[in-house]
Amino acid sequence: MMKRQCPFFASPLLYAAASFLLLPAAVLSAQAPSQNAPSNTTPASTDAAATASAQRAQAYYHAALAGMYEDDAISEGRPDEVNQAIEQYKLALNDDPGSPQLNDELADLYFRVGRIHDAESMARNLLKTSPDDVDAHRLLGRVYLRQLGESQNGVSSTSSSGNALDQAIAEFEKIVTLQPRSVEDRMVLGQLYTVKHEPDKAAAEFKGAQAIEPDSEDVVLNLARVYAENGNLQQAVDVITAVPEGARTAKMEFTLGATYDQMKDTKDAIAAYQRAADLEPEDLQTLDALAQALLTDDQLDAALKQYQELAEADPENGEALVHISEIQRRQGKYEDALTTIHKAVKLDPNSLEAGYNEGILEDVLGHFDDAAQTYQNMVDQTSHANGAYTAEEKNNRSIFLARLAGVYVEQNKIDQAIATYQKLIDMGGDSAVQGYQGQVDSYREAKQFDKAMDVAQKAVAANPKNRDLKLMLAGELADQGQPDQALAMARGLLNNSPDDRTVYEAIGQMDIRLRRWKEAEDAFNKAEPLCTKKEDRIYLLFLRGELADRQKHLDPAEQYFRQALALDPQNAMALNYLGYMLADKGVKLPEALKLIRQAVSLEPMNGAYLDSLGWVYFKMGQYDLAEDNLRQAVARDQTDPTVHMHLGDLYEKTGRIRLAAAQWQLSLAEFAKSSPADIEPGDVSKVQKKLESARVKLAKEDNALGQPNKPE
Repeated sequence: MMKRQCPFFASPLLYAAASFLLLPAAVLSAQAPSQNAPSNTTPASTDAAATASAQRAQAYYHAALAGMYEDDAISEGRPDEVNQAIEQYKLALNDDPGSPQLNDELADLYFRVGRIHDAESMARNLLKTSPDDVDAHRLLGRVYLRQLGESQNGVSSTSSSGNALDQAIAEFEKIVTLQPRSVEDRMVLGQLYTVKHEPDKAAAEFKGAQAIEPDSEDVVLNLARVYAENGNLQQAVDVITAVPEGARTAKMEFTLGATYDQMKDTKDAIAAYQRAADLEPEDLQTLDALAQALLTDDQLDAALKQYQELAEADPENGEALVHISEIQRRQGKYEDALTTIHKAVKLDPNSLEAGYNEGILEDVLGHFDDAAQTYQNMVDQTSHANGAYTAEEKNNRSIFLARLAGVYVEQNKIDQAIATYQKLIDMGGDSAVQGYQGQVDSYREAKQFDKAMDVAQKAVAANPKNRDLKLMLAGELADQGQPDQALAMARGLLNNSPDDRTVYEAIGQMDIRLRRWKEAEDAFNKAEPLCTKKEDRIYLLFLRGELADRQKHLDPAEQYFRQALALDPQNAMALNYLGYMLADKGVKLPEALKLIRQAVSLEPMNGAYLDSLGWVYFKMGQYDLAEDNLRQAVARDQTDPTVHMHLGDLYEKTGRIRLAAAQWQLSLAEFAKSSPADIEPGDVSKVQKKLESARVKLAKEDNALGQPNKPE
């Protein structure tokens, strides 16, 4: 007997009257059998049957009343009738105490009104007499699921013993055994196994559900999620792609795209996201994922279109504006990008991502003071007076401090850069390592090599077990005339582990700077078997290319750089080095231009890359573009003698001898302060000859004009 399935009645009184009117008829029927039928019942059994029938009728009556009170209490918000419903269920059970259905319904009511202990007790008592009562097992399962949701540790606070997760699993295991074709219950059990970190059992339940409903969205997505969370990404893909494309839902396609994203399979991710967008064109989450995948795949125009649609759909979407600005920056539209990022900052002045990108654009455009102020604001925004930071906060703060220090270095404000890097050191951990390295690089940039050495020694003293800092100190020793001590320190870090790769690479770099070509080659040969990752192989190829170039073995150098770029076409270092090498030789200039422009688009603030771009334009005879880029390079790398030399060459080529002489003189001054390891043989003498020649020309011009010679 199911509640609310009793005959329709107008009121409780009418139903009661009907019950009592029917009872005598039933009794008479039992007491007066047909005259034609043989009598095989005794008067006593007839009385018992009549009594049982009357009790069942009473039970129906009270159950019906309970149903009415329950409906009123829940649907009409009349909680005072909950107790009346409970009392009616109890009266019904008095008349029919063995009814599993009445017990289930009262237990269910207890659960729905929050009397969890009563619900659990009733269900447990019922299972003692009816161990296969599915409704009782399901109610207990719901009780334990509720307890899981209310308790972080999953331990039941109301049950006499046991863990709520294990108890819930036990109940749903029983339910699935009793009703093996219940997809919903298999799904719940699979999710419980997931929570318990039993992925194989979870997958088995989801597969069971899938066998019943192969194309069910919930089934497919849960099974795919189990595989993905346990690193079986291809299996997750296979689960979804097993569903015919025409039968897949937007959620399936979105999940497929996200899985491809995890696999770094951007092309297939884009295709899946596009199908999801076709199914639900208004879903902004899908459009955002599609836009990001297109951006990752360097489909800038397509990504820009998607982000513009997102920005139009939600004018308050500052994140879309940040990405639009990023795309404009990568397209070289720096002024447009700055305008866009200003809009994003206006929408959310506290957005760290928007502030970070604003600082980059100010820096790219040479607005150094504005860039420094922007990054200083970001540093202040991420500052805590107590110096305590979460890992994410520490990471963000480190980025802003490093950017701020970098701008100070570009402005040749070394003291401010050093002070900023000190804040990184004060944060400790990896931030401190970054801070020490930044201070050393800043002092080297300023040609203050003694101070660079002091910082390196201080760093190792403070972190005696840090391998990176010891290699940094070894590099300083090698550059400052102590190669044997430097190489001994580096070799002392070898321990026959995969970490030896970085040590051998550092030794090889020191040998290059010491012009010990054979020793550098030996070090790289030892590093090569330890290059197990793609990025490791790329870096070693770059180092081998540098080694070959420094020996003037230009063809092998070119091949090494091309191999590196075959593995990573977006490697800015390799792009710039190969492009500059070709430009300097005056060969393959269109390709050199393409390579260097790509490097600059990846790192538009890199002064060395801007110098390369100016130099290839110079070699191609495009002097206006050459001057623009070389002047930017000088503004960023004021202490680089090569940049001054190139700008001087440009001025000479365009007939501005006095400006050329000034740049060459600056070049010689910086060469004089440089480390010998940073000077290519013959460069200094070349600049000296150019300067002397320029002085002669200037003297002749001055004499011709009747002006006294001006000292240079």
